[in-house]
Amino acid sequence: MFEKRPVIALDFHCKEEVEKFLAQFDSNEQLYIKIGMELFYQEGPSIVTYLKELGHSVFLDLKLHDIPNTVKSAMIGLAKMGVDMVNVHAAGGFEMMKQAIEGLEEGTPEGAKRPILIAVTQLTSTSEEDMHRDQLIQVPIENSVVHYARRAREAGLDGVVCSALEVAMIKRATDKNFICLTPGIRPKGAEVGDQKRVKTPSEARRIGSDYIVVGRPITLAEKPVDAYHEILKDWNYGN
Repeated sequence: MFEKRPVIALDFHCKEEVEKFLAQFDSNEQLYIKIGMELFYQEGPSIVTYLKELGHSVFLDLKLHDIPNTVKSAMIGLAKMGVDMVNVHAAGGFEMMKQAIEGLEEGTPEGAKRPILIAVTQLTSTSEEDMHRDQLIQVPIENSVVHYARRAREAGLDGVVCSALEVAMIKRATDKNFICLTPGIRPKGAEVGDQKRVKTPSEARRIGSDYIVVGRPITLAEKPVDAYHEILKDWNYGN
């Protein structure tokens, strides 16, 4: 049986911290790694090259949000780096998302697979109250998320970033093959931290998440490798 890999959020400050973390794993174990703004802005494209040379899959989590032409040009460059997944903010609009996918297709080397493109709906750190107050979006948060998901699919994107709480309604509003990547995943009993809408790995699987992102419960664990494999097990086989 093919095992789905949890995506490990490497929220580190520099490459040295990444090297120290990865050194704890068997060199043959191919991981799915998320590189966020903090690490990418410190290390640049070389961190992607380093991880790809080790055989890991890379989700470059930069959440692009700019005018359509700028995002398209950026995506052309990101596609050439060989990343496996990238994202944009759905709030950037239909045309921006459409040009983002065009940029990826244009930038992907011949014979290579185009990176998966997903859109952020509402951040899992955003509560409904936050959305009403800060964004002046006065509908229930689920309505906002589903609306963004529909627009992302219409623009040709592969899926969205969303809370596991919203996966089922997104699948109903789009289709079962529309990817739902869910951050805010915590093992049972773990600290919630700054996430507001969370689920355990097995709960996310039952709800229908296609990818889960886990950071601190692995990277800050006393035994990160053991923590990773427990989450891997729960994600694939948990009750």
